[in-house]
Formats: sequence, C-alpha cells, structure tokens
Amino acid sequence: MFYREAGDFKTSYTDDNQTFPIKFDRYRYYVVLAVAFGIIPFLINDYWANAFLLPFLIYSIAAIGLNILTGYCGQVSLGTGGFMAVGAYACYKLMTIFPDVNIFFHVIAAGGITAIVCTAFGLPSLRIKGFYLAVATLAAQFFLVWLFNKVSWFYNYSASGQINAPERTVFGVPVTGANTEAWATYLFCLVFLAISAIIARNLTRGMQGRKWMAIRDMDIAAEIIGVNPMRAKLSAFAVSGFFIGISGALFFAVYLGAAEAGDSFGIQKSFLVLFMIIIGGLGSIFGSFAGAAFLVLLPVALKLVGVDFLGWPTDIVAHIQLIIVGALIIIFLIAEPHGIAQLWRVAKEKLRLWPFPH
Repeated sequence: MFYREAGDFKTSYTDDNQTFPIKFDRYRYYVVLAVAFGIIPFLINDYWANAFLLPFLIYSIAAIGLNILTGYCGQVSLGTGGFMAVGAYACYKLMTIFPDVNIFFHVIAAGGITAIVCTAFGLPSLRIKGFYLAVATLAAQFFLVWLFNKVSWFYNYSASGQINAPERTVFGVPVTGANTEAWATYLFCLVFLAISAIIARNLTRGMQGRKWMAIRDMDIAAEIIGVNPMRAKLSAFAVSGFFIGISGALFFAVYLGAAEAGDSFGIQKSFLVLFMIIIGGLGSIFGSFAGAAFLVLLPVALKLVGVDFLGWPTDIVAHIQLIIVGALIIIFLIAEPHGIAQLWRVAKEKLRLWPFPH
C-alpha cells in the first residue's frame, strides 16, 4: 500500500485549501511542469510540434473553457467553433490595428472580446436549458461564421476572404508568421495553457465553482439557498468564452497562420471540442487535458499504424477514426459518464490500496 498521505498534516485552513494539498501531488505536478518547460523545448521538431504538441495545447485550453460551461455549470453549448472564430478574428484585427503591441496582450484581449460575445449569446440560458439552449448556441455558431464571411471588414477586405497572421515576436523571437521555430511556438502556447489551467483549477475549487455546480445539479434548489442563477450562468459563459477566445487566437495566429471562418471554425470544431470533454470527463480539469490528448493523438497513431505500417488507404483510416470516436462516446456516456478522468481516479485509488482489495 502506498501511504502517500502519511505525515502530511495541516495546521491551518490556508494549507488545507491549497490547490494540491498532498505533497506527493504537488511534487508530481512540479516534475511535469519542469519537463514541459525545461526538457521538451530542446527535443521537439516541426513535425511533433505541428502534428501533436501545438494542437494538444490549444485544444486543451478550449476544452477547459467548454468544461467550465458544460461540465461544471451544466449549460450545453454547441457554439465553441464560432467563439473560437471570434477570438481568431479579434486577434487578427488587433494585430493589424496595433502592430506595436505585444502579441501576448493581443491574445488576452481577444479572449476578453470573446468573453463579451459569449456572454451575450448566453443570455437565453436565463430562460431555457438543455436541448433548447444547445440549439440557441448552435444558432450562434452559424451566425458568427456567416458574419465573419459576410462582413469584409473583419478580414480587411482581402480578395481571398482569408485572414493571415503577420509576424510578431516575443523577446525578439518570432512566434507568428513564416519564420517561427517549433520550440518558440510551443513555449508560447504552453504559457497560456499553464496559466489557464491554474486559473480554472482555482475557480472551480472556490466559491464560484460551487455556485456553478449548484446550478448544474439543480438550479431551483441553488436559487433557494441563495445562488443568483443569472450571475452564475453568465459568469460561466464569460469565463468559458475567455478561454475559448484565447484558444481561437492561438489556433489562428500561432498554429495555422491563415484561416477562413467556415473552413477553420465550422461546426465540426464545436463537436470536436465537445467530444474531448465527453471522452476526457465532464467537470474535470484533468479530463480536458485527457480528452484533448486522446483526440489529437488518435489520428497520428492511426496514420502511423494504418497507413505507414499496414499500408491501408487514408480514406479507410479516416473512417476507422470516426468509428472509434463514435463508439467511445457511446461507451463513455453509458458506462462511465465521467470519462477518462474517472478511470484515472479509480486506478489511483486501486494503486493506493494495492495489494489489498478494499
């Protein structure tokens, strides 16, 4: 049996309310951060950065945002792709209007603009819920994509209708444009992911997180005990929109470099992020990471095994990917609604009690 809690006593409420109150957990996350910031940047190349690491980091931020809204607050949203487009186009306009401002602040400002837009589309949640709210956010998805395609001001009257990220640097190192290095773009996105995860973790563990979960479990009972449903729901939409906007800005400026609303942020993007939190685990920050890693790594693994090793046609491998994702969603929704995060928690409990059965 692993007695990792032995001797780990607290003498104040502050110590007991730490994000990771057990020393073993804190050291484990310190090691993960040390590897992510201190070792991986020296090992990655362009292939691994573009095929796995950058999509994982960016989609993890989007999954955290949607998990706060859907997993913690219980407000179903199918407009993630549209809100990512808001972050992307807001970042593009800020980069072209204020070229001398650091790209770091452009990404944060794009998240703030997306939070305002997401809150505005979240107003129907005060009257409707469930399937009807999902349809309302789905309408937001189609409206936002149509708006960015229709109004040429958003893409600076470009003849192609695309937006292209100009080159911007951080401490003299390019992080957008054609002359970027893999380690620079990786570290830039990793900083945003680490900060987003810390903020989300503390929000969900605090008073605001308890309000969201009370609304999710039973909004009428939550209102009776003093939770303001309007503030709780709109704050969830705002925080979710902020993280999703940051992910959209990074997805356009750092990962793609050029984007078009319909192709890059269509309805498939909304379903992809939704599938990430369903497979990873609703109501779990770790589940957002697990779901993003699984759905980003799955196509790479299938390509290596199916196309490169077995020699299957690429269209067959693409269909197999859809079958696997669909089957896993059905299995998780029926057998384990809390996803990979719950499986990880159960595995840790088993290891802590091993070799005893209880």
